[in-house]
Amino acid sequence: MHLQEKRQPLVNRVHRIAGQLEAVERALLEGADCATTLQRVAAVRGAVNGLLDEIVEDHLREHVARPGLSDAQRAAGAEELIVVIRRYSR
Repeated sequence: MHLQEKRQPLVNRVHRIAGQLEAVERALLEGADCATTLQRVAAVRGAVNGLLDEIVEDHLREHVARPGLSDAQRAAGAEELIVVIRRYSR
C-alpha cells in the first residue's frame, strides 16, 4: 500500500493533531476566552485539512494518474475520491 511508505510522517501529523485537540479541550475546561479557543479550533481544522490534502494527493497519484492502471482501476480510484469529497463538503 502506497501510504505505508509515508506511514510515520502521517502518524506524526496525527499525533500533532491529537495534541492540538487536547489544547482545545483544555481551553474549554479552563474557561479560556473565545478568541483563544477559536484560534485553537482553527489550527486543528487547518492541520486536518493538510493531512487530508496529502492523502488525497497520494490517492490521485496512485489510483487515478499512475501509468499502467486500467480504465476500470482509474474509474474506481476516482469514485473513491468522489465519495470522500462529497462527505467532506457536507
